[in-house]
Amino acid sequence: MTTTPIAPPDRTSVVISAPTDHRGSWLPTLSLITTRMMELRKRRGLMIALLVVNIGIPATFLIVRLVAHAVAPRSYGPAGGYSVFTGLVAVILYVFGFIVAAVVGCSAGSTDLTDGMFRHLVVTGRSRVALYLARIPAGLAVVLPIVAAGFILVCAVCVFAAPTKDSYDGVTLPAGLTLSGFEQWATAHPDEVLCNFSYFGSAAMAVPSNCAGPGGFKGTPPPPPTAASLRASAIVVAQQNYLSYTNTFLKPANSLMIATGLWLLLEATIGFIVGLGLSSLLGQRTIAVVLMIVLEIILTPIFSRSRIPHLINFQRGFVGLAMAHIEPPALPLVFGGDMNGGGAGALRLVPESTEVAIIVIVAWLVFWTVIGGWRMMTRDA
Repeated sequence: MTTTPIAPPDRTSVVISAPTDHRGSWLPTLSLITTRMMELRKRRGLMIALLVVNIGIPATFLIVRLVAHAVAPRSYGPAGGYSVFTGLVAVILYVFGFIVAAVVGCSAGSTDLTDGMFRHLVVTGRSRVALYLARIPAGLAVVLPIVAAGFILVCAVCVFAAPTKDSYDGVTLPAGLTLSGFEQWATAHPDEVLCNFSYFGSAAMAVPSNCAGPGGFKGTPPPPPTAASLRASAIVVAQQNYLSYTNTFLKPANSLMIATGLWLLLEATIGFIVGLGLSSLLGQRTIAVVLMIVLEIILTPIFSRSRIPHLINFQRGFVGLAMAHIEPPALPLVFGGDMNGGGAGALRLVPESTEVAIIVIVAWLVFWTVIGGWRMMTRDA
């Protein structure tokens, strides 16, 4: 019986590849990001607050206006339009959207510590930088779609339910008139123009006998004017008011809605990243949330409009002032009380160039990301 020797295996032909270990990499993996995102979405109270502020409040307001206009159209105006759009953007979506995004960021930055999971995450060997950076795309993936959904809802109603006639200084008149058309309309309606429109000048104007006159005329009524003098005065007043009339719109333009949407998304991004870095620095959520509310409601309005001697450069370093300077010009100033749009409210801001505003915004995003990551690396497990 013959035996055939078995040849030893060729060790050079078999290549065993060890699995790549990404735990030490500072770049977060997709699975780590999705895990962070699921942790935020499981916080029902936080998600409800995010939905209520960005979608629920605007939707409730618009539904009430739609129903009121359908029931009593003469008493209640249309639900949409330019004025409704600017009011919702400047008050609800901007201010409260920032606060809720900051609350989400504060929760994302302190969840592991408050739940006692930070030590277990460190034991796995994952990079602490990756653990922190994974929270940024995860949180933005939760916040930004909800902000965008609420804004799209506002845009849709304000466009499709916009008024069909313009209203300027309490007077209903056709929209989109040229200067000559505006003057012709004024000569055909001198009483409405002279009784309601503003007039700035020292020249004596013809005043209808049934009103106080342009600009709020008060005193002894002059003699009844002739029809020709009323028409001439109406033309002068119309010429002074034409520029303001052109700044009133029935519905927001497409370019304005696109610019406003990007501006709101940037504001929510800033709120989330600053809240994330601040809560990571402090190690807990409550104080971080309070500080973010103080920043948005108290400090930003004060430092944006009040020029404090010797602190002007410090004021220019506030991100709220920078965001106000890159605000779309057709919107009212958020904290300035100017609800007419046209960018007039920007004149009351602390002066700052657009380039400096962009640098300040980028600096805030980078600074708080670095601070949050640094605190994550140096914190004891």
